Amino acid sequence: MTDRTTRHRTTVERRLAGSATRRLAESATRRLAESATRRLAESATRRLADPTTRRLADPTTRHPTTLGRRLGDHASTVARPGRRFATGNWVKADSLLDRMTADGGASEQVGRQETGDASTSPTSASAWDEEPAGSPHLDDAVIEARDLDVYYGDTQALHGINMDIPENQVTALIGPSGCGKSTFLRSINRMNDLIEVARVDGELYFHGKNVYDEDVDPVALRRKIGMVFQKPNPFPKSIFDNVAYGLRVQGKDDGDVEARVRQALERAALLDEVDGRLDESGLDLSGGQQQRLCIARAIATDPEVILMDEPASALDPVATSQIEDLVEELAEEYTVVIVTHNMQQAARISDKTAVFLTGGHLVEFDDTTKIFNNPESQRVEDYITGKFG
Repeated sequence: MTDRTTRHRTTVERRLAGSATRRLAESATRRLAESATRRLAESATRRLADPTTRRLADPTTRHPTTLGRRLGDHASTVARPGRRFATGNWVKADSLLDRMTADGGASEQVGRQETGDASTSPTSASAWDEEPAGSPHLDDAVIEARDLDVYYGDTQALHGINMDIPENQVTALIGPSGCGKSTFLRSINRMNDLIEVARVDGELYFHGKNVYDEDVDPVALRRKIGMVFQKPNPFPKSIFDNVAYGLRVQGKDDGDVEARVRQALERAALLDEVDGRLDESGLDLSGGQQQRLCIARAIATDPEVILMDEPASALDPVATSQIEDLVEELAEEYTVVIVTHNMQQAARISDKTAVFLTGGHLVEFDDTTKIFNNPESQRVEDYITGKFG
């Protein structure tokens, strides 16, 4: 009995000691938490009292790219009654033919009112009335931009762009989000016409003709300047009909349609993968194959220029590599202009690089090797080396 009582007493004492230890630990934890909270509050109070900190905390002094993008997104949704457009002939969005891209297809993405590149300038426009660094003017240019301004409502997305795009080369447009890359790309074949609040000032020449002249037909222009979008957008048709669609709509469906379709698929490096099953749906292809199908659709109508808006951003590394190889091959026959956020991709595949920075300004345009190895602009060097952007 005595031994059992002793063991019981020992067990009770151990439990009481454990309980006391837990309570002490919990009490210590609470005191430490209260002390840390008090110190953080005091530190925050001191920082808010500092005028420098107050300035940084002010939302109007945040990074101009972020602030400009937010302002641009808001302004792009506001249409101005009685607005004046400087874009000559207009495309009717409810017409299938008028919604045709140069790839011969009525893309749903053509009508998207994407204004994500709209941003406000952190400085006055007059401060940027100068040529970009590098070599913006070329002798063999097929496309020439002269003092090109683009607005979404009251927000100016591009400021006085001056640059020449050479023939049968790959020109990459790089820069942080919201700097105007895609806006400039869509200006080349007047895709911005389909955005209600957009207007364009300045001049943009294709083979010496201003594409914004009143006598220019935007639909005919897009047959010469095709476009491939960021997300593959094959039609719910067979592989063959996807590629042949543009030919048929444009009245080029003569006896050699099959030969043209196969040639376009071969140029897009897709024929070997789909030969023998051209009657299968284009939607059954993988993402990379669908994007190459869209490229085949674009080149089937034999354009002179192919615009690509981040064509590999939604693809896996293997498909991306295939698209990059294809872009380099296409440049042997076509002029290619590509928007990319991937600077390594631009360095790999492009001959010329244009660097757009905050507020829709073209800061430098030159040979790709020079841009990445020895840029003239300090801002471009800072962006490429990752100091911002």
